[in-house]
Amino acid sequence: MSRRPPDFFLVGAPKAGTSALHAALAQHPSLFLSRVKEPKYYMCGDSPPPSYKGPGDAHSNQEWVWQRQRYLDLFDAAGEDQLRGESTPFYLYNRDARRRIAADRPDAKLIAVLRDPVDRAYSNWMHLWMDGLEPRADIVEAVRREPERIDNGWAPFWHYQAMGMYGRQLKDLYDHFPREQVLLLRYRELVDAPDQVLNRVFDFLGVETEEIAQIPSDNSRPFVKDGVRARTVGPVIRAGAAVGQFLPPQVWRTVSKPLINQLHKGGEEGRPRLTPEQRTILLQPHLEDIALLEELTGESFEQWRSYRDGGSFSSRRNERLNQPAT
Repeated sequence: MSRRPPDFFLVGAPKAGTSALHAALAQHPSLFLSRVKEPKYYMCGDSPPPSYKGPGDAHSNQEWVWQRQRYLDLFDAAGEDQLRGESTPFYLYNRDARRRIAADRPDAKLIAVLRDPVDRAYSNWMHLWMDGLEPRADIVEAVRREPERIDNGWAPFWHYQAMGMYGRQLKDLYDHFPREQVLLLRYRELVDAPDQVLNRVFDFLGVETEEIAQIPSDNSRPFVKDGVRARTVGPVIRAGAAVGQFLPPQVWRTVSKPLINQLHKGGEEGRPRLTPEQRTILLQPHLEDIALLEELTGESFEQWRSYRDGGSFSSRRNERLNQPAT
């Protein structure tokens, strides 16, 4: 029993607050979260990860924990009375991962945080753009190139549009797990009412309610405008990632840090909002899937169909905290 796989998983979605939720749950005395976040074990099936070919993918590949003994080692420090959990937000997206978890841990509990698919894609694109890895300065253009990138073997984190197709992902998930073992949360609720969300999670996992000091916010970095700096430093970072792919990831991070700092130099606080035109283009492919999600859950996701400013975890939380008391 001391070498058992996790009792629960944070399965998705990327850029939907799973890092913050992981950090908050790790503070509960009855829960043990793996020190390595996103081990990606169930995406591998005890085989080395695919040789993804997107910018920087080779370094990420080296960090996957794909050997079973190494994976189980992540939970050796857990107490016998603690529930064990891990967070790999790509499990919701990856069909093989869903199947492997069901085969290995059919009684596991799964937690998914769903974020407006357009906001999620924009945050995902922004993350890679500000790291100098995304070569396209326009998210609409990047999404248009997504099928080509997938065909060329770019890793799931580049699948901006496809990762937001929650309806089809949940439909398959429910074929492997009974619904009572799946808890769906909304990113908006995690931002606006974190205490209530945590209490729902504690109740779902069957542990005592615990007061958590704070859910950490997501990383906030300066926005990098398209211009001479981005078009000069960005290609150097991408070329360096390709050349340095055979180095350990920590070595490349150390080497690339000055370049990324140079890219961020002179950056602006906050992020530009999507225009209504951009949002309309990005939303259109999701409409059918949103309808499927509503059919599966019996809940309304109508807000996702309309234009909003969106915003990051930290910006939305600050807006909430700055609202006048009523």
